[in-house]
Amino acid sequence: MITAGDFRNGVTFELDGKVMQVVEFQHVKPGKGAAFVRTKMKNVITGAVTETSFNPTDKFENATVERRQMEYSYQDGDLYYFMDPETYDLVPIDGSVLNDNFKFVKENMTCTVYSYKDKIYNVEPPTFVELQVTKSDPGERGNTATNVTKPATLETGAEIKVPLFINEGEMIRIDTRTGEYLERAK
Repeated sequence: MITAGDFRNGVTFELDGKVMQVVEFQHVKPGKGAAFVRTKMKNVITGAVTETSFNPTDKFENATVERRQMEYSYQDGDLYYFMDPETYDLVPIDGSVLNDNFKFVKENMTCTVYSYKDKIYNVEPPTFVELQVTKSDPGERGNTATNVTKPATLETGAEIKVPLFINEGEMIRIDTRTGEYLERAK
């Protein structure tokens, strides 16, 4: 059990059957009346952010969110299989759990799998990945305007915008959070 007076940033707790994480908190002790804790919290499963005030003595059940590093193995229909590197068990995860940025993940990449009470609710790919450009139109000679981009298809099938000097077959580094080209891979 945890009380609202013990709230700190990052603390997870159960509220009305939902798993909440404290984003910001402030202990308020007005000159008149009882003290309270103003809390900005995020539902870890849906991502919705809410603000609420609690009495410092309000009690909540601790919620332990499990984070495991797992290796993406393969896809079969709507199921994506991840291997636990400790037990070598294959864990099927429904495609509805995966975010848009999963399109940058290729086989054998390590992802962070989030679960609560053995129910997986999120899969986070690595922040930066290196992928090969499989299809890209050649850049036009003489076009030296700054920040000119062209579409490129990556080995995972994802499409992003890259600078004109990037050609087919090159390895590039991508930020999976934004889906943007960062640099040529070394």
